[in-house]
Amino acid sequence: MAYSVGQQVRYWSIAAVVFAVVLYALGNVLLPFVLGGAIAYFLDPVADRLERMGLSRGAATAVITVVAMVVFVVMALLIVPLLVQQSIQLFETVPEMSKNFQTFLTERFPSIMVEDSVLRQSLASLGETVRQRGGQLLEALLSSAAGIINIVTLFVIVPVVAVYLLVDWDNMIARIDDLLPRDHAPVIRRLALEIDGVLSSFVRGMGSVCLILGTYYALALWLVGLQFGLVIGVVAGLLTFIPYVGAIVGGLLAIGIALFQFWGDWVWVAAVWAVFQSGQLVEGNYLTPKLVGGSVGLHPVWLLLALSVFGALFGFVGLLVAVPMAAALGVIARFAINQYKDGRLYRGLSGGSGR
Repeated sequence: MAYSVGQQVRYWSIAAVVFAVVLYALGNVLLPFVLGGAIAYFLDPVADRLERMGLSRGAATAVITVVAMVVFVVMALLIVPLLVQQSIQLFETVPEMSKNFQTFLTERFPSIMVEDSVLRQSLASLGETVRQRGGQLLEALLSSAAGIINIVTLFVIVPVVAVYLLVDWDNMIARIDDLLPRDHAPVIRRLALEIDGVLSSFVRGMGSVCLILGTYYALALWLVGLQFGLVIGVVAGLLTFIPYVGAIVGGLLAIGIALFQFWGDWVWVAAVWAVFQSGQLVEGNYLTPKLVGGSVGLHPVWLLLALSVFGALFGFVGLLVAVPMAAALGVIARFAINQYKDGRLYRGLSGGSGR
């Protein structure tokens, strides 16, 4: 005998509460498995494409693993140390930049930079504050990351979990499908396909866009000769998942530094502006339509809310599951709204559309 609607709601609610409690209690323990699952999910289309080219699932996973190891070694030896070095230098240089900016305003706008003015006092303390707090923040981030993701987890458990899940991904999905309640399996499959579509468009698509733009910004700013160009490019690339934020933050930061570094040589300042302008043109006209698609279903405000809530509740693991959960909740919410509009509560006894 099938369960009533009330019983089903009760059981699914209990399951959701248990999931949240387990995630909250075992967040740090589950972290390598969440990371491994995310990597396997991200790389599953690559493995499928290699299979269509004639490779077995094991051979496809081996190829992906070798390529990933090469990329990781290159980043660990070349990119990451340089990124950390530039970040530290940026924090140390901020006081001098703030002082130069104060001198610039005093020379050209003396009326707003009078002695003891609020703006002048703020600029005087801003640079030293950023230098002190920035170094402390970077040290705290590195120490907390080392506490959460230890060496064994980072270099052993996560890759092993990702490889095993990637090899057995299709079988795992088939086993999960076999466990679905038979009465609700078609609806659950349809919702799962919609969630996968949103995640595929956003996580894989926007992840690729962020990687491409971050690499382009970093290399282009380095070629221009801008100080801290690598850090600015990485920051702009990471923030690209929020529309316009990456370009605005990275552009303002890059142009601000370019004004101090290339003051009077406006060709190079214009070159820095052209880097971000061309990046936005390529992103808007090719990368986002090609890799993400026209309709993702994740509004930036909804995404920021999910990141804030899940990050506050579950820490770093919450940040990792925020996007999948936001996608799932968005699909379920749209499904619930459609069910409500098809029901008696919305349509009433007359069955009309209400318009």
